[in-house]
Amino acid sequence: MKRFAFALGLLLAVTAPARAGEVWLENLTWTELRDAVAGGTTTVIIPVGGTEQSGPHLALGKHNARVKFLAEKIAEQAGQTLVAPVIAYVPEGQIDPPTEHMKFPGTISLSDATFIQMLEQAARSLRHAGFIHIVLIGDHGGYQKDLTAAATALNKEWAGKGKALAVAEYYALAQGSFAEALRAKGFKYDEIGTHAALADTSLELATAPDMVRQDKLGDLASAKPENGVYGGSPARASPALGQSGVDLIIAGTVRQIRNFRGDN
Repeated sequence: MKRFAFALGLLLAVTAPARAGEVWLENLTWTELRDAVAGGTTTVIIPVGGTEQSGPHLALGKHNARVKFLAEKIAEQAGQTLVAPVIAYVPEGQIDPPTEHMKFPGTISLSDATFIQMLEQAARSLRHAGFIHIVLIGDHGGYQKDLTAAATALNKEWAGKGKALAVAEYYALAQGSFAEALRAKGFKYDEIGTHAALADTSLELATAPDMVRQDKLGDLASAKPENGVYGGSPARASPALGQSGVDLIIAGTVRQIRNFRGDN
C-alpha cells in the first residue's frame, strides 16, 4: 500500500500542472517549466514593448506595461501557453544625432540588427527548452518588420522542428480596427491620433492605468508634436474606450495563435 501511494505521488507530481493558473515563465522553477512542457504546454509568447517617450502624460514604460497585461490575457485564453519576460529594449531611432523618439529624454534604443539578434537568441533558448510554437507580439509599430524578419529566419533555420510566428494582427488591430471602432463612436481621426493621443491613451487606461498621468490630460486638448503626442489629443481618453480595443486585440491574437498551432 505504501509503495502504491508513493508511486501515485510521483505520477501526480509529473502530470499535475506546474502551478495552477500561472502563465509567466519567470515565475516558475526550471522543474516546473520542464513538467509543464512535458504536459503539453508547448507554446510560448515573447512579448515586446519598448522604452520611449509618450508625451507628458504617459510613462516611458507604456508599451511594456500594456503588452504584459495583454500577453497574460492572450496566454490564458489560448491555453497551453506561457509568456516569456517582456523585452523592453527596442529600436527607437538613431542615438547620435538623435532621431524619432530619441529626441526626448528617457527613450532607450537598439539598432535593428541587434534587436533581431536578441529576438532570435531568445527564441532559440525557448526552443531548446522544448517549446514548439514561439509567438512574437509587439506593442510598438516601429519594429514590426523586425519581428517578421526574426520569425522568417527562425523558421528557415528550424526546418519544421519548431515554428515561429510574428503576430502582425496584434498591432494592426490596435491601429486599424480599434481606430475604426472609435470612429463609429463619433471620434475623428485628428483626435484618435497615432501616438499618445486618444486611442493610445485609452488603451493604456484600460490595461495599465498607473502609467497614465490623468491630471495632465486636460492640458493636452491641442497637443503638438513637440510634446511627444502625434496626430491627435488624449484629452477625452477613457478606460471604457480602451476596453473595446483590448477586446479586439486579445480575440484577434488568440485566433491567430490557434490557427498557427492548427487547433480545431
